[in-house]
Amino acid sequence: MNICVVGVGYVGLVTGVCFAEKGNVVWCVDINENRIEMLRRGGIPIFEEGLANLVSKNVSCGRLSFSTKLDDGLDGSDICFIAVGTPPRENGETDMDQILSVADDIGRCIKGPCFIAVKSTVPVGTNRMLCDRIGARLRERGVDHPFEIISNPEFLKEGVAVADCMKPDRVVVGAVSEGARSLMRELYAPFAHESKIFFMDPASAEITKYAANTMLASRISFMNEIARLCDAVGADVRSVQRGIASDRRIGEHFLSAGCGYGGSCFPKDVTSLCGIGEAYGLDMTLTSAIEKVNRAQKLQLPLMVRRRFGEALGGVKVALLGLAFKPGTNDMRGAPSITLANDLAEHGAMIAAFDPIAQENARDVLPPGVAYGSGVMDVLRDADAAVLVTEWPEFLSVDWAAAGAVMRRKILFDGRNVYDPAALEPLGFEYYCIGRGKVPS
Repeated sequence: MNICVVGVGYVGLVTGVCFAEKGNVVWCVDINENRIEMLRRGGIPIFEEGLANLVSKNVSCGRLSFSTKLDDGLDGSDICFIAVGTPPRENGETDMDQILSVADDIGRCIKGPCFIAVKSTVPVGTNRMLCDRIGARLRERGVDHPFEIISNPEFLKEGVAVADCMKPDRVVVGAVSEGARSLMRELYAPFAHESKIFFMDPASAEITKYAANTMLASRISFMNEIARLCDAVGADVRSVQRGIASDRRIGEHFLSAGCGYGGSCFPKDVTSLCGIGEAYGLDMTLTSAIEKVNRAQKLQLPLMVRRRFGEALGGVKVALLGLAFKPGTNDMRGAPSITLANDLAEHGAMIAAFDPIAQENARDVLPPGVAYGSGVMDVLRDADAAVLVTEWPEFLSVDWAAAGAVMRRKILFDGRNVYDPAALEPLGFEYYCIGRGKVPS
């Protein structure tokens, strides 16, 4: 097939590249000239395992091209995917400016029948709104090209997005006509067995995306709330986790307690789902509580540091290990490290930080006084405390005996519960974590 993908962020770029890898001819279009030029030169604006090699391979094969002009992508395309950002506004509503702008451009550019699939995460009713928007642009041109909007939400996990795209758990398609369903069935046949392709109405497809992410976020927030209870009563949240995960109805995924979730999806999708329900007069009690718990959880690490050192942190050097919201990505959106660094800076701490991938992005969102190191030992030197924020693999194998020798004080705050206190305490470390009864008094 000939495919146009509008938007070359995490979703659009990964989706377009994977379509090309399966033999389709793909144009990826974006108004960001610097980003398009970077891709043309062989650079990759995001970090995803395996993505750079696939981009290079498919560009060389002539199956993948990049442009700032929508006409280049739409010309002769069988389907156009919209994969632009829909970030939250300050009031929690979904910012639809980018997707509406793309709809207007499509309405001004299409020259014949067109299928348009929405990958962006959008509120319920967007399918109908885009139909009206594109139809209005066509009427302004005095043409009547038939088109259909298909809801095709993405379920990619940052850090393993390429693998998720190539072998999806499921493909959700909200489509009205048999022609649209047939097209999507053919397009996704190389990726997933037909039993994993779920056809439904567009509104149900739009809700499915929000509901899936909110369900996962709810598990994280629930375990973080249980972790705080464990600290209060002297229990171990890891034991509780194993006990409930053994129930086949519950399972083990997304049950690890820690310093809160972040990223581009969970925070905004939970907020958006709550807003959608409230707009229809519903009391979204459970959904609103999920984000409330998460906001509180992000405060736990800075509270622990201040309980240990006092409210005035002048002269205290804190080393942050990891900055991205999770391993495998350079994405800083909603990262717990932002809350932590801002709190520590406000109380006067000196902050040194290291992340193997996300440091450049971190400079744009962390306080200006943060010093960035070249490695773990670099930021630990003369530190009064280390705080594990993101559980990158290299942080799991730190030689803490050697680390303790360069630190001013041997104090470790484990925001992801990955270290063994029985191994650290004989080395002279004060070890604090979440939900295991090891918190500063």
